[in-house]
Amino acid sequence: MAHSAAVLGGGIGGLAVARFLFRAGWHVEVFERSESLPTSGTALGMWPQALGALDAIGLGDRVRTLGTPQHRGSFLRPDGSVIGTVDSTARTAYLLSRPSLLAELAGALPEGMISFDTPAPPVDALSEYDVVIGADGLRSGTRRRLFGDEFEPVYTGATAWRGWVPGRRDTVSETWDTGALFGITPREGNLVNWFACVRTDTGSEDGLDYLRSRFGDWHADVRAVLDAITPDALLHHDLYDSPALPSYVAGNTALIGDAAHAMAPNLGRGACEALVDAVTLGRFLLSDNDIRVSLRKYDRARRRVTRRLVLGSRAMASISMTGHLRSARDLTMKLAAGLA
Repeated sequence: MAHSAAVLGGGIGGLAVARFLFRAGWHVEVFERSESLPTSGTALGMWPQALGALDAIGLGDRVRTLGTPQHRGSFLRPDGSVIGTVDSTARTAYLLSRPSLLAELAGALPEGMISFDTPAPPVDALSEYDVVIGADGLRSGTRRRLFGDEFEPVYTGATAWRGWVPGRRDTVSETWDTGALFGITPREGNLVNWFACVRTDTGSEDGLDYLRSRFGDWHADVRAVLDAITPDALLHHDLYDSPALPSYVAGNTALIGDAAHAMAPNLGRGACEALVDAVTLGRFLLSDNDIRVSLRKYDRARRRVTRRLVLGSRAMASISMTGHLRSARDLTMKLAAGLA
């Protein structure tokens, strides 16, 4: 008799683990509260570990074909002068937008496996499934039911705007200043992806006019993007990360992705780690008939490493937008670039 899994959330991690288990012969149902897959979203960097996870579910080559390879990146000052340049040829990442990645993940599943417009049932109402996988994101109801309210995400002190404009670009840049940064990357479909981050109080409703005022005297590449932004291609989110959970599992339930370890975007690893979670969990579930033993192995394999990434992303955010330690930051980046 086939094992069964309820996946609570149809985002990147949820669809990836559904694909992995389905390919292994499991009966899988995905509950997704949104009415459909998103049509907007910015580019995500798929680093080698994430590409390996995508290979494990048969989608790695497809993502390499659709995505834009990222070989080099520059860290700049607002006047355009270079802090450091990193050559990542040996560890090529591929940039692919969130809607495109989700479409590929969903398209690899049989029709009807994803129940859209269906909020996740409470964990205790899913006793007929062998395993329940909480992939329900930053505000995870599954996490709250398992561990209570004390592990809700914490505001990082920064808010972000993201979007895309027409054009082509071959390189990646991130420009750093006191309390703010601005990134520009390639994106598939003859588009340029961009993101901006500012340290401010939570709940800011500032929009395009504010961005043009805040970054309008930065170097020419930033100004060109600002001039091309339209309100319909502009996303705005406060940034949160997760406090350390005592475990990623409880009973026959496991948390993956942002439900377990939401992190600031400064290392570009959130989506990657959701994919790695999904495949790691899937492999352990196939390796042992005892579900709870498998879940404990998953927790040991993923909790410590993802916690380091949460802290590392938080530290990178502080470093990139520092004011008092800019000279030390710039020297560190130059040294790091020279060793890359």
